[in-house]
Amino acid sequence: QTQIAGQSLDINKMDVDVIEQIHQMGGLQLVMPQAFAETDCGALADTGRNVVEFNLTGESVEPPMMGGKTFNAMTFSGQVPGPTLRVTQGDVVQMTLSIPADEVTGHGNDMHASQMTALAFDSVNPGETSQYCYIAESAGVFKYHCSGVHLIGVDQHVF
Repeated sequence: QTQIAGQSLDINKMDVDVIEQIHQMGGLQLVMPQAFAETDCGALADTGRNVVEFNLTGESVEPPMMGGKTFNAMTFSGQVPGPTLRVTQGDVVQMTLSIPADEVTGHGNDMHASQMTALAFDSVNPGETSQYCYIAESAGVFKYHCSGVHLIGVDQHVF
């Protein structure tokens, strides 16, 4: 298992015998799972794992609402919500995000499945492309959305 539930440990409230038992067993060693240790796309491609590529564009669109009105939306590949991205646990996810040159604002990507900070991907400005890789270590269903890192008007990016 590579995830630890959110807990805090107050050493001042622990029984001294428990601390001594941990010490006698060699102490605690925190190990970073491979999924969190490596994000370089080239290095991950060389691991022999299956690489699943996703190419998305960050686009502004005006989708229709009921009553004939529209609203402004920042989308992934013109979709709200963005396309479903499917991988198998253990695959390398290779996400490429491109922003058309005529787009008015940058876009980002926060993939919750990566369990990394959105700062690892950052924002992509109009006319730019950025790539983001990680190992799909944890099974489940995860959302992804514009991270808003270094972007003005983040409330327009996250639905």
